[in-house]
Amino acid sequence: MDYINEKLLEFNNYLKGRKVAVIGLGVSNIPLIEYLHDYKAEVTVFDGKEIDDIDKCILDKIVNYGMKFHFGKNYLNNLVGFEIIFRSPSCLPTLPELVKEAERGAIITTEVEMVIELAPCLVIGVTGSDGKTTTTTLIHEILKEDGYNCYLGGNIGTPLFTKIGDMLPEDIVVLELSSFQLMYMKISPKISVITNITPNHLNVHSDMEEYIEAKKTIFKYQDKDGLLILNYDNEITRECFNEASGKAIYFSSKNKIQDGYIYDNDDGKIKVCENGLRKHVFDTRYMKIRGVHNFENACCAIIATKDLVKKESIEKVLTEFKGVEHRLELVKETKNRIKWYNDSVSSSPTRTIAGLNAFALKNLILIAGGYDKKLDYTVLAKPIVDNCKALILLGQTSDKIEKAVKQELKKSKKELEIYRCKSLYQTVQTANQIAKNGDVVLFSPASASFDMFKNFAERGEIFKQYVKEIVK
Repeated sequence: MDYINEKLLEFNNYLKGRKVAVIGLGVSNIPLIEYLHDYKAEVTVFDGKEIDDIDKCILDKIVNYGMKFHFGKNYLNNLVGFEIIFRSPSCLPTLPELVKEAERGAIITTEVEMVIELAPCLVIGVTGSDGKTTTTTLIHEILKEDGYNCYLGGNIGTPLFTKIGDMLPEDIVVLELSSFQLMYMKISPKISVITNITPNHLNVHSDMEEYIEAKKTIFKYQDKDGLLILNYDNEITRECFNEASGKAIYFSSKNKIQDGYIYDNDDGKIKVCENGLRKHVFDTRYMKIRGVHNFENACCAIIATKDLVKKESIEKVLTEFKGVEHRLELVKETKNRIKWYNDSVSSSPTRTIAGLNAFALKNLILIAGGYDKKLDYTVLAKPIVDNCKALILLGQTSDKIEKAVKQELKKSKKELEIYRCKSLYQTVQTANQIAKNGDVVLFSPASASFDMFKNFAERGEIFKQYVKEIVK
């Protein structure tokens, strides 16, 4: 007998004739609009873009479906009287219009929240300020290697809402979840990972407390059967241990904890610790991706999958995994052994620090700077001064980074070449001129991309293009 997802069936029947708002015409909401139309919901679409900036194919679809729409400035003024509101991650539930509708009784949700709610199978969720994409991808690859039918979604992969009907109880969903997706969510994955929590997106969140609370939603609604994986070395995540409803497991790269999983820097091995006794699990020297932060990501992936797969599947993936694009990605190595790395995903100081530490060299040329998310760059100064022979800056955060570095140089009585550029193309030209035999050029902005680029991926692609054009 074919499997029937009763919860999904009930939801589909509920949709008929309901007044549903969809806010944002991003990647995940386009298939959602089609789905809602198929199940006879009365849909109204909202987006902050002006109508002339809306993709013509999408606009034609909305018009052909007979849906109402509100675009441009003050687009949420007409968000009144809806029963369900699907918001995009960038449309925070704290907006006055959404708060008012929620108080009136509307259900405020997201595409990804409904996936967790309606999926008939195990859901694994990963969040964190840094490392969540690599960790999510590792978990997904390990499960696939072991033979599971897996669905990868959330911040990466493809929108999964329209795939729920294909899911079976024995499948697994793996989600990368941002703070914007997690905010005000009323359900948590059964297995949840928090890689770390450090200041991020403070240009959007009202304060650090709101950001932390959003991250905590990934485990807040777990029951006693839930599993929570936490970074012992991060003060905020360490304190989440006592808030867990189910089982919580630590990982660490800096402390020899009594229980949990550690990356032991003394011998390069990942070990499981039980009652103070340590047992070898995996030797990170076999991994292609480098850096302590990636060994921590491996710890998370091991803990999340160890009870689901054979150890051989874990070992095979950790050994063969080459990393995710735009994350310490080797772009080119020249004849005189100059290596160029694309780390465009690094949109915060902590990410760039992890990148610098992955090399443990003194001959780094760092290209940094970008859109200002109102973060503290003083923490970045010492790692730059200790590891870099030159610093090349561009973008809005150039002044902040340069000021912090110069203060550290004065304090440490060291010297460092600092260059200022007006374009990414110019930074590659400058790095190419000053790089010598055996140097590493690291593009790790420590800032968001939005001052010059659509997103970090576009920024990384353009950087790689310039390297291939300029560097011989």
